[in-house]
Amino acid sequence: MISVDDALERILSYVSVLEPEEKPIVEALSQVLAEDVIAPFNIPPLDNSAMDGYALQAASTVGASPSGPVELRVVGELAAGYVFEGEVTPGTAVRIMTGAPVPRGADAVVPFEETEEAAHKAPATARRIDEGVRILREARPGGNIRRAGEDIREGQQVLAKGVVLRPAEIGVLASVGRATVEVVRRPVVAVLSTGDELVEVGQPLPPGRIYDSNAYSLAALIQRYGGIPQVLGIAFDTVEALVDKIHQGLDADMFLTSAGVSRGDYDMVKDVLAREGEIDFWTAAMKPGKPLA
Repeated sequence: MISVDDALERILSYVSVLEPEEKPIVEALSQVLAEDVIAPFNIPPLDNSAMDGYALQAASTVGASPSGPVELRVVGELAAGYVFEGEVTPGTAVRIMTGAPVPRGADAVVPFEETEEAAHKAPATARRIDEGVRILREARPGGNIRRAGEDIREGQQVLAKGVVLRPAEIGVLASVGRATVEVVRRPVVAVLSTGDELVEVGQPLPPGRIYDSNAYSLAALIQRYGGIPQVLGIAFDTVEALVDKIHQGLDADMFLTSAGVSRGDYDMVKDVLAREGEIDFWTAAMKPGKPLA
């Protein structure tokens, strides 16, 4: 008999990392990344507005207050996803939406809450206009501007090989334009239940029999932790039935059997496994579960 830690160490000594596969990013959820992911561009790609408001030059707002507003000429308006072709000069401003690239010449954004303006609809694109806006507070250079590369710099490693892909990592992959990604293949794990007393769920239950619950618990655990269960059904307590079922699952990456490895007259799984391969150990110091081969 060996300790649980020793048993686990011996089992894991047979486990190696599987080969990588290319997967669409959503389908790769919970898999292990098999490559380093490098950003091919800055995020944000350009300086952009962190607020809905007016892009302007901070120097144009010196002295602005609610009691003494500074009036600027509005020369355009800009929605996210578009670029303003003009330029912000002293005394002018561009009405801008959150996420829109900061126009050339502007060094700050004043939010709508710090202005007095005529009623507007949100701009649909980028266009020139000619009207005025009153600024109620001084702006500071760089205020309410998100700089290019502030989140991610071009050439930066954004995800490292070996990371488990959670929803957050899937979002990062999408943000750098990745539609697919290399991940470690999910292991296929064969599950075989043994015993004449077992009945498949959904079938009538004769006297003295029990339903095969172990296979479903194991399959659910395998799926929960990222594997692909291959449920082989029930092998009855004969050498022929066991050998047939075992051969059906030999293409799997791992093979789990349930029952049949103790000292009972019909516990023949251990003997069949020894004949088909090699038994590294038998029995571990735990209860329940001592018969473990």
